[in-house]
Amino acid sequence: MDKIKATILGSGTCVPSLTRSACSVLAECGQHRLVFDTGPGTMHRLLEAGVTIFDVTAIFYSHLHPDHTAELVPFLFATKYPGTHRRRVPLKIIAGKGFSHFFNGLVSVYGEWIMLDDGMVEIVELDITKPDRYSLDDMPIESAPVDHREESLAYKITGPDGTSLVYTGDTDFSESLIRLSEGADILICESATPDEKKMPGHLTPSLAGEIASRAGVKTLVLTHFYPECDKSDIANECRKTYSGKIVLAQDLMEIT
Repeated sequence: MDKIKATILGSGTCVPSLTRSACSVLAECGQHRLVFDTGPGTMHRLLEAGVTIFDVTAIFYSHLHPDHTAELVPFLFATKYPGTHRRRVPLKIIAGKGFSHFFNGLVSVYGEWIMLDDGMVEIVELDITKPDRYSLDDMPIESAPVDHREESLAYKITGPDGTSLVYTGDTDFSESLIRLSEGADILICESATPDEKKMPGHLTPSLAGEIASRAGVKTLVLTHFYPECDKSDIANECRKTYSGKIVLAQDLMEIT
């Protein structure tokens, strides 16, 4: 599969929901099974999407809030379960500078429960002050800092056929996100609350639409919905600033 296929694993937030798990997206392209953020419920949704934890080749973290990282510990702990299905290729964890300190803190609490065999976890830290690049085997990865926390990053992956997908976790309006998203086929973008309930460090539908419009994005996928979004016409608010294709994320929705 040369084209990028994205599956929304979690379209929600820290607020418990029967229909929306916390933040997570699966991107599949060729040999790669990439997970962006691992909020609570990620592993369950992965199984529902037909993917096991051992199929995942890399995890990307947008920032360190619990609704984006909380399932890392269970993910690693489950990987150690004895049996035939053990990890055979290293798991890459890609995040902003400072992630190693965060990870070492987890190890200080959980110890050997989350420590895999030598060489089975590789942490890659990207620059959090300016755009950065990384190559995941044959797949180019670009990152850019966004306006939420010091370590917050958005990511762009490009498939062999030239199609591209951008994922951002929490962010406020960000010029760097516009530049990263220029010409992207898909932008998966947080839209936490309706326009009239804007929160600092988060986007609304019309702001996400403005980013997508200025970047010339072909398809804008809005996600990371707080409960207030289910009571508003999110698509119509986004349409104020964006005329392209709008998708409102639901858990297990597939996007190509």
